[in-house]
Amino acid sequence: MTVRSSRMVITWIDMANLVAIVGRPNVGKSTLFNRLTQTRHAIVSDEAGTTRDRQYGKCQWTGHEFSVVDTGGWVVNSDDIFEEEIRKQVTLATEEADVVLFLVDNQNGVTDLDEQVAGILRRCKKPVILVCNKTDNNDQIYQSAEFYSLGLGDPYCISAATGSGTGDLLDMVIEKFPKSSEEMPDEDIPRFAVVGRPNVGKSSIVNAFIGEDRNIVTDIAGTTRDSIYTRYTKFGFDFYLVDTAGIRRKNKVSEDLEFYSVMRSIRSIENSDVCILMLDATRGIESQDMNIFQIIQKNQKSLVVVVNKWDLVPDKTQKVMDEFEYAIRQRMAPFDDFPIIFGSALTKQRIFKVLETAKDVYENRHRKVSTRKLNEEMLPLIEAYPPPSMKGKYIKIKYCSQVPDTRVPTFVFYANLPQYIKEPYKRFLENKIRERWDFSGTPINLFVRQK
Repeated sequence: MTVRSSRMVITWIDMANLVAIVGRPNVGKSTLFNRLTQTRHAIVSDEAGTTRDRQYGKCQWTGHEFSVVDTGGWVVNSDDIFEEEIRKQVTLATEEADVVLFLVDNQNGVTDLDEQVAGILRRCKKPVILVCNKTDNNDQIYQSAEFYSLGLGDPYCISAATGSGTGDLLDMVIEKFPKSSEEMPDEDIPRFAVVGRPNVGKSSIVNAFIGEDRNIVTDIAGTTRDSIYTRYTKFGFDFYLVDTAGIRRKNKVSEDLEFYSVMRSIRSIENSDVCILMLDATRGIESQDMNIFQIIQKNQKSLVVVVNKWDLVPDKTQKVMDEFEYAIRQRMAPFDDFPIIFGSALTKQRIFKVLETAKDVYENRHRKVSTRKLNEEMLPLIEAYPPPSMKGKYIKIKYCSQVPDTRVPTFVFYANLPQYIKEPYKRFLENKIRERWDFSGTPINLFVRQK
């Protein structure tokens, strides 16, 4: 196995892990989320219930990368509804996460709401770490002793605001991740994930792919995640189909369930090479579709868009198809170089084309351009359309090459003043690369370095 394949195995295992931060309002969940993800995506305020939209981010620690989810928005009017909302949120978090961080306020001590959440967490089968936040000095560590009454083991004292104690907490999180003892799919075989919002036709298209003759497919158990890998060997194809059947049906979807259905898609996206994003032709592009598309982009996965239920559209003219395709590319801009297929999982219209296109996109993802060919094509173009000068200085790009053994195609351009080359010109270079070589459906990384 090559070095690249070994590195991909490590990344694949780590990225499957998911950590959920739960707790009552105003204990510092969003502050801890921002600390772990090194971002400011979650709004932090002293007012309880500030977090209403769920936050998803990445955390890297000691070579491990995992997902972090900030669960908020528990503030409602009625006490009865409040209790029901807490139970629903914590139950959902424990169902989806590999490790649960139960955050409490060390300064306020144990509250009734803390005891309610702890009662739910004691019955779950997932690892739970009790985290005492707002421990700003060593004297306050002794106050955490009362949290032993929650029955969740030793409390970890941290200060999310200052970062104190978060390193030891992350070490414990890494140790708590489930270890895989199952067989892992072969890294040399492509992995295609069918993703999309509930009731868009994912199960139907998976059934259409597999068909009735199941003796030519082999089920392989997943590792630390719930995704099921199905070996598909029909019609000359050979790939793993990452099943996302865990996404809830539409009649069970509410605001919270909708978010956690995205979490299920996250797992499949992170452990795939090509994502087949399903859209509903009868409903168009909705915010849930854009959420999943942004996760695909964030993880730099290749993309094939399938507009399902095309048989239900009354007007199937080429003009309507072109307008639909234009609307999709406009919503997903600036990345718009991906194939779009209009089909029907129910009638199996263009199903075979979906597989062919996914295979082509996977090959594009591993396309290599020789340094000689790249310079022959790009340098004359750069000379004809050079980067705009900055501060009276002329910027010259003398050389370019493709970096070998990367997850996605990566190109490096060497210039005398790389700091003056801005994003618009980088997009210009990327577009010219896409015009000359087929990288349809796959993202491209482009860097400018000192000559």
